[in-house]
Parts: sequence; structure tokens; C-alpha cells
Amino acid sequence: MENATKCIHAGYSPKNGESRMIPIIQSTTFKYDTSEDMGKLFDLEASGYFYTRLQNPTNDMVAGKICALEGGTAAMLTSSGQAANFFAAFNIAQNGDHIVASSSIYGGTFNLFNVTMRKMGVDFTFISPDATDEEIQTAFKLNTKAVFGETIANPALTIFDIERWAKIAHKNGVPLIVDNTFATPINCRPFEWGADIVTHSTTKYMDGHDATVGGCIVDSGKFDWMAHAEKFPGLCTPDESYHGITYATKFGKEGAFITKCTAQLMRDFGSIQAPMNAYMLNLGLESLPVRMKQHCANGQAVAEFLAQNENVAWVNYPGLKDNKYYNLAQKYMPNGTCGVVSFGVKGGRKAAEKFMKNLKLAMIATHVADARTCVLHPASATHRQLTDEELVACGVGPDMVRFSCGIEATEDIIADLKQALAAI
Repeated sequence: MENATKCIHAGYSPKNGESRMIPIIQSTTFKYDTSEDMGKLFDLEASGYFYTRLQNPTNDMVAGKICALEGGTAAMLTSSGQAANFFAAFNIAQNGDHIVASSSIYGGTFNLFNVTMRKMGVDFTFISPDATDEEIQTAFKLNTKAVFGETIANPALTIFDIERWAKIAHKNGVPLIVDNTFATPINCRPFEWGADIVTHSTTKYMDGHDATVGGCIVDSGKFDWMAHAEKFPGLCTPDESYHGITYATKFGKEGAFITKCTAQLMRDFGSIQAPMNAYMLNLGLESLPVRMKQHCANGQAVAEFLAQNENVAWVNYPGLKDNKYYNLAQKYMPNGTCGVVSFGVKGGRKAAEKFMKNLKLAMIATHVADARTCVLHPASATHRQLTDEELVACGVGPDMVRFSCGIEATEDIIADLKQALAAI
């Protein structure tokens, strides 16, 4: 079944007389006839639901759809993309552990790793996605537990060489986690290139309408935790906080990661996606393939226009043939990357601010990757907490403008850019 069909049908198959649409199970709790029935759920001996802080049927239906789109074996929804990345990393690494991460990642994720998770005792080494294999290898330590990168970095638009990084991660006995938010499984499926865990901010293209915040984690079911049991005690030794269950032996490669993430982290942190949000996310998923085609078409057209405009200092878009990541983009995303274009306006920060004030169709917003064209100056907003040195390391200069093409008519978007640039 093609992904375009899975976007409509995967995750939920109504029986005779049942709702054609995924039902919204807006309930905190679920009734059982006996204590024994509920006890089986708490012991993970039976499947079902007892409290929405951990799991909810609506959420699982939508997670099942995303799992099918990515080609994984298990998935879970979270309250946000930040929660998804935190859970994916913390489910493997704990106090005293270490993770290798690409330095070219979303500023919020960088801050999560570099500040908050460091306070929790997890160390990180950030390294350029363009580093050589030898340079990447030097970043690994005896306590390294995972590698992290973004398919298309937000907003630097660097393309992560998934296959190369996966081989290095596996050589060191650790999984590769890839944030696939910008590409979506419509344009890239990281598992096919060796990634082990995929995360998403479903707030972006998956929802696509600036309506709901959410995240998702998908497990490929391919990483053999027990083959590296000494590295992953949380998965390979009894969890005394959950009846002494050893997740890797009870649920195998296909289910251990997500089961632990649900039974342990979601239980304790409660970063669940609301069932209503999951329902709305599903509506967005149904049109995802159609929307991604228009986003990518608009992104390509805008990048080509900007590259020829005299008021533009530089343009960064993986679809341009002179872009340093063009070949990688063609390898991993031959049908298009995303609708986000980064560029610099001649005259620096002040000129960029004037340009943005003159836009009429595109709106200034912290959001990105939805149906409406929007624009942002990352150094003043999403990456405001970073130093100039950290901005450069992330590929986000102070003159950068992040322009997210919506699904409006291409001609109208370009006309808006033309008049705003002319007004500088």
C-alpha cells in the first residue's frame, strides 16, 4: 500500500456499523468488570486502556497511522515535538550517559539537550553534520548511548546523511534517532536508510493547519537491544518501578522501546497528546501527500526567484542545484524536501526587519510548515537563547530569514516577496 493510501486508511479499520472516522475517546478512565481484568493491564499481560495519562485509543489509532507511514513496528503520540525528542533520548540515556548529536538542529532541541538534559546528568557532544567519519568517531565515548540528527535541519536546512551516520552509530553499538519533521514520511523514510527511532513534531506539516501541538515517536523495531545489553540496562534489566519487567525480553525488538517509553516515561511525565488534538491531527494526515507536493513546488519556485533577486544576499534551499546539500537531497528526498527556504537580505538584520514588515500575504509567526505562508527571523525568536557562536554552529546567522511557503498560489507568494524586497 502506498503512503498516500495509508494517510487515509492506516491505523483504523471500522467494523460493520462503526464510525467511518476515527472516534474521539474523550475520557480519562476506562471501566472494567473485575480487578483481575484491570490487573492484567497493569502487569502488561493484556492490551487495553486504564488511564489516558498513559494511553488513549484515539491516540493509538493515529500513532498507528504514522507508524505505518514510517514503516515502523510501534509508535506513540506525545504532547509536542519537544516531548517526543526528550522521551526518545531519555528513554535510552540516563544520568551519567552521553549522546552524540548533530550541531545543526532546531534551536529548541539544542537547548533541551545542551541545557535541560545536561542538568539531568546526560552529556552531549555536538558535531557538524558535515564532519568526516573519523571526526564523528572521535565524539563517541564508552558511555555513549545514542546518536541524534534531523533529516532537514530547522532552519539551517542542512541535509543529514542518514545512511552514513547510521553506519557509524551501529559500529558503536548504539541506535540512530532521526527527527523527520520537515521531510515527513511522504518525502523521506529514515528507517529505509538505517535509522532506528524517528521523531516528529506533528505540529508542523502533519497537522498542517496551525491548529494543534503534538509529537510522535516511531520505533523501527530493528535495533537489537539485547545484543548490547550492557549499554541499555533500562531496556535489558528488570524495571523495579514496573513489576520487574524486562522490556527487551518481554516485548522484543519490535515493542520494547515504545512499551518502556509509555509504561515508564509517559506514566511519570504525563506528556500525552489530547484525544481531540489527535483527531485533528488525523484530519491533517489525510491530506498530507497532496499538501507536501504544493509546499515543495512553492519552496522550489520561491528559492529560484530569490536566487535571482538583487536585494537578496544568499539563498539556502536543498532543491537548488548549486546548494551544497543538493546531491544528498536527491538521494534521500528525490520527490522534494520541504517548503521552507532560508535566505539573507542585503543590508543585514535591519534590512531583513524592514523586508518582513512590508510583507502582506506572508505573516510573521513563530510557526512554520503549515498551509499559510509565514516568515521568521530565527536569531530574534526561535534561536534567541543561543550565543553568536552557537548560532553559527547551528547554521543560523543573524541575517537569516526563514520563509515557510504555504499552499497558496505560487504567483501570489512570489508577488508578495517581490513588493516587500522592492520596498527595502
